[in-house]
Amino acid sequence: MNFIIATFISFVGCAIGFPLFLGICRMLGLYAIVSERQCNVYVLFGKVLATIDEPGLHILLFKLGPAAFIVNWLGQCHVLDMRLDQEYLRSQPVNSEEGAPMGIGIWHEMFISDPVAYLFKNSDPRGSLSANVSNSAVRCLSNMPLSTMMVNRHAMSDTVRNEVSPKSHEWGYKLGSIYIRKVHFRDIGMIRQIESKVVNRLRQVTSAIKQDGANQVSIITSTAERQAAVEFAKAAAIRPQIVGESLQKISQDHEVSEAMFEILETQKVVSSGARLTVLPQNGELLAQLIAGHPEKQASTPPPIVK
Repeated sequence: MNFIIATFISFVGCAIGFPLFLGICRMLGLYAIVSERQCNVYVLFGKVLATIDEPGLHILLFKLGPAAFIVNWLGQCHVLDMRLDQEYLRSQPVNSEEGAPMGIGIWHEMFISDPVAYLFKNSDPRGSLSANVSNSAVRCLSNMPLSTMMVNRHAMSDTVRNEVSPKSHEWGYKLGSIYIRKVHFRDIGMIRQIESKVVNRLRQVTSAIKQDGANQVSIITSTAERQAAVEFAKAAAIRPQIVGESLQKISQDHEVSEAMFEILETQKVVSSGARLTVLPQNGELLAQLIAGHPEKQASTPPPIVK
């Protein structure tokens, strides 16, 4: 039982008593804990007593003296965030040398360089820095050639940064990197005209490509037709010679030539579709009767009788 009671008392003391004791010590000003990238500025009766920006545990009695015991009651402790911050200003209005209304997007970094100046020299250093960046961009980047404004962003960023940095440092809020991220047209009518010109140019280029392709196809087709016509003409020119030579060779053999011409004549008669009536020899009267019969003349051709 004694062990359980001791354990309970130790737990209550460690979980509640010790944090409460440390809180009372901080309220009394015995010590302060400063986090990484953080700064504590102690002010008493309108006077800055100390600025602590080193992370760790600090005994305020060594930093502030006897005023450490009353600074949390009668004074103020400003806790400042010293980390790097970023902001983006959209579509800052500027005009090019040609008079085109342009918009510039500016991305910039800033951080607290002087905590005392940040607190007391400007009531809104962040807003003042953004306004200074915007004014410097309008003042330094106006009346630039449109081609330079659309391409040379690195030099534009350096120009704005060199203009802003000295003034911002006086307020304890220093400008870090700055970059021109976006340059665009602000006039909707101008944007529509540029889009129309781009579309028309694309149509012209497309039409030129199609016409060039059609011309190339026509050239290839005409060349092929010309070569084919030349070859067909050559074939037609040498065809009689080839046929004549073949007939000359065939006519050297009388039986072969007669058989060939008989076959050709038979093929001509068969392919002509004419009526063919086969009669026996010495049937002259029968042939005359068949030829003079009217129904036979109007009927379809009879089949060939072999």
